[in-house]
Amino acid sequence: MTDWSSHFELLEQQGWVVVDQALPKDLVLKLFDECQFFWQSNAFKEAQVGRGSTKLKQPDIRGDSTYWLNSEQPSSACNEFLNWSQCFRQELNKRYFLGLNSEEFHFARYPIGAGYQKHMDQHQGQSKRKISLVLYLNQTWLPSDGGELCLYSPEHPTQETGRVLPLLGRLVLFRSDLIPHEVCPAGQIRWSLTGWFRTDFI
Repeated sequence: MTDWSSHFELLEQQGWVVVDQALPKDLVLKLFDECQFFWQSNAFKEAQVGRGSTKLKQPDIRGDSTYWLNSEQPSSACNEFLNWSQCFRQELNKRYFLGLNSEEFHFARYPIGAGYQKHMDQHQGQSKRKISLVLYLNQTWLPSDGGELCLYSPEHPTQETGRVLPLLGRLVLFRSDLIPHEVCPAGQIRWSLTGWFRTDFI
């Protein structure tokens, strides 16, 4: 069981934190298998940039394809992860009093050479996304493969503050409203589970 107290302290101090082996390895491997199943079933869709009617496919800006998780699919690993995320949301609320009441997650696949240019996860004029989460599902990864998640300073957006290799089971948390970040192009296909803890009020 991961002791989150020190990780939460680091999240508070710098706006992001990297945690290895946050979830059981067998769950991470099962998530990878289910991710492969959905990809082979042609369930992934090319990601777009923008919002609403302005959404466009711009692979030079964002080159991944995604499959969104939902609790109604007959997928044991996905449902196990969603159950974990609900419990983790409660831990975040206990620590930060954010009023988080929902989460959304998708699998992401970046083909060789694709990335995602620097951006923020909280869109301008919208404040529902509070905490971003990325869980890496890559079976093998070397530093020479690239594909890092680059994190930047909120005060100086050109200043890189962290560079994270997408290793199997590695989890990254960061403030959706605070941390500019980008996905660097990789030398092999890059798999992850990505999403946000949100405040959605009806």
